[in-house]
Amino acid sequence: MSLWTKAQQLQGEALRQVQAVYGEHFPIEVRHFLAPWIESKIMSDVDPDNPQHEQYAASVVGALIQELESKAQALTNEEFFLTKIKLQGAAEMFRQRYSQNPLGLLRIIRHCLGTELKLVQQAENMSLGMSSNPAALLPDASGEILQQLDILRQRTQETSEDLRRMEQEQEAFALEYHELTKIQANLTHLQNQAPSQQKNDFEKQLRIKKEMSEHKLNVKVLAELLQMRMALAEKHKETLMLIENLQARVLDDELIRWKREQQLAGNGVPFHSNLDSIQEWCEGLAEIIWLNRQQIKEAERLRAKFPIMQANNTDHVPALNTQITQLLSSLVTSTFIIERQPPQVMKTNTRFTAMVRLLVGGKLNVHMTPPQVTVSIISEQQANTLLKNDKMAKGEASGEILNNTGTMEYQKASRQLSVSFRNMQLRKIKRAEKKGTESVMDEKFSLLFQSKFSVGGGELVFQVWTLSLPVVVIVHGNQEPHAWATVTWDNAFAEPGRTPFVVPEKVPWSQVAETLSTKFRSATGRALTESNQRFLASKAFRNPNLQLPLVGPEAGNLMLTWSQFCKEPLPERNFTFWEWFYALMKLTREHLRAPWMDNTIVGFIGRKQTEDLLKQCLRGTFMLRFSDSELGGVTIAWVGDSSEVFMLQPFTSKDFAIRTLADRVSDLKHLIYLYPDIPKDQAFGKYYTPFTDSQTPTNGYVKPLLVTHVPGWSSGGGNLETGSYPPTPQGFYNPQSPEASMGRDTPSVHSATSETVHSRQVDGRSTYIIL
Repeated sequence: MSLWTKAQQLQGEALRQVQAVYGEHFPIEVRHFLAPWIESKIMSDVDPDNPQHEQYAASVVGALIQELESKAQALTNEEFFLTKIKLQGAAEMFRQRYSQNPLGLLRIIRHCLGTELKLVQQAENMSLGMSSNPAALLPDASGEILQQLDILRQRTQETSEDLRRMEQEQEAFALEYHELTKIQANLTHLQNQAPSQQKNDFEKQLRIKKEMSEHKLNVKVLAELLQMRMALAEKHKETLMLIENLQARVLDDELIRWKREQQLAGNGVPFHSNLDSIQEWCEGLAEIIWLNRQQIKEAERLRAKFPIMQANNTDHVPALNTQITQLLSSLVTSTFIIERQPPQVMKTNTRFTAMVRLLVGGKLNVHMTPPQVTVSIISEQQANTLLKNDKMAKGEASGEILNNTGTMEYQKASRQLSVSFRNMQLRKIKRAEKKGTESVMDEKFSLLFQSKFSVGGGELVFQVWTLSLPVVVIVHGNQEPHAWATVTWDNAFAEPGRTPFVVPEKVPWSQVAETLSTKFRSATGRALTESNQRFLASKAFRNPNLQLPLVGPEAGNLMLTWSQFCKEPLPERNFTFWEWFYALMKLTREHLRAPWMDNTIVGFIGRKQTEDLLKQCLRGTFMLRFSDSELGGVTIAWVGDSSEVFMLQPFTSKDFAIRTLADRVSDLKHLIYLYPDIPKDQAFGKYYTPFTDSQTPTNGYVKPLLVTHVPGWSSGGGNLETGSYPPTPQGFYNPQSPEASMGRDTPSVHSATSETVHSRQVDGRSTYIIL
């Protein structure tokens, strides 16, 4: 038995809940006529909250629309005429509303099915066993919000009918009152005539008729008109309360959560944007608010036309008008958002982009007179002033931005009103005076987006603005690491509702470790392990013997300060913890990503622990670890005879631009096993640069090959006929890697890159040509 068949057998309140979950967003007729298809397709493993499933979701939505249209065409009986129109309308609505947001429709259907499943299970007190993951079908926020919007639409329709009836009653009252004035006019006319029996009888009739009319009007006023007015005002009051609660949920919970997730995405946290769904909710609210506002204004007009009031009764209509206008203003100003943030580390005289969007612009027809958006850059202090006063002094800014104006455009297919700034450029920046150890990379700015537009034919005018995430402005590439430290700390530890752009001076290490792991995974493809995080903790706290619990209540007791994070140099070094970490992340992203993802690089491990581990291994076993002394350096440690461990002088990005890590490992023949016992060709073979001996000389020259060797351990030359040395990318050759002037913990074995030339037969002679 299908889920829908069981849902139809529910009784009482359970059945009413099933009916309530369907509405304009997903008509119950669609559920009924496509029940088997929906349950076979939608109750699958597709995750509506996973953007990677969007392509599959689009195919499901397309198939659903086709099924709907086919079903509608098949309904030929006259008794199904209205149902046929309903299904065709639903198909067209799905096509217009969800073609660009297929996951949104699947999310709605999942919510409906989840509600049915929950109610059926409650009724049967047992599992249906229809889904491998019933929890995934439980009602979610999206479905609940859509359900509440449908309830509000229904209430709005009811108050619209109440208002129409009240207007009809008021018109009937006007007719009755007109008749009363005619009676009164006749009585006045009779009083001017000569007395007679006929006059007396007619006057008596008129007075009786007048009394009856007055009584009827009094009853209509007290028992009908006033009661209808008070009842309508009370209904509007309840509706506004429901709107206010739902709007708070959408704006203060869902939209704020989206903004927070957008900020965390700046640190590499996966961002599953549901902005299209939020726009759908905001558009629903805008429509409902606008309709209720029109009703309240009409009620106010009717009240002014017949200003009748009962003693001791308060007129709520003016207050309702003020409240509904405030709700609309809050909705409009809150939904002017930055969909694509500008870069948070911004270099002067460098092109950058951003996009802003008005979520309710299409619904309120703002695009009929497209508004302009202006962008300026402001300081932290100016941002504070703006939040306090809700306005900026004209012309006040902290810099000059080129191409900083744009006109919002409406995309009919996606119903989005937005503007994309594609060619902005920061030309100048005004900085505040620095205090103490502050640097320009600690200073935060923000981009201010402003616009002005009207709705309702100029009835309401809105001035809207929104601030970007904090931006650090640099003028040189060497300022980038510290700037990213400022941005990373702000993105990770900014608290809701903060004063711009205040962040805590110290935070629990567990939160710092999670942030570093997230950034490293985003940049390199693999997160940090627990042992990696322990090593980083000992590094950050300058304590090699630090025993750190990563879980439990004690894990949150250890606090890392901003100064320890990126201000204070590491012991006996001229760089900070963050500079060291950032350089390694950059090196791994650019040159070591694949080996790191394959776990062939241990990386974050100390020298002593490396020696202890390798001493227990076979001769020729090696390990790759990040250098403590070299910024952005990776070293090879290996065990030689008598279990003695050697460390190769670190390689940096300059070295890997000449020859890859895998090729260098291949060059060094004394490296046999990757720790603990993996043959190196098995670990690195797929990364070796292929070698072919069929390349013909160019311009009479033979290209030389550069290979790595360690004096005393491996030969600088090699037998190219056997392919022992694969070729290397052509690049800058620097045998001193890294610079000899950099300080080190202990002496390291120095590697060099030698040049090998292959012999070829040229014009019948064996010739060696050296570049």
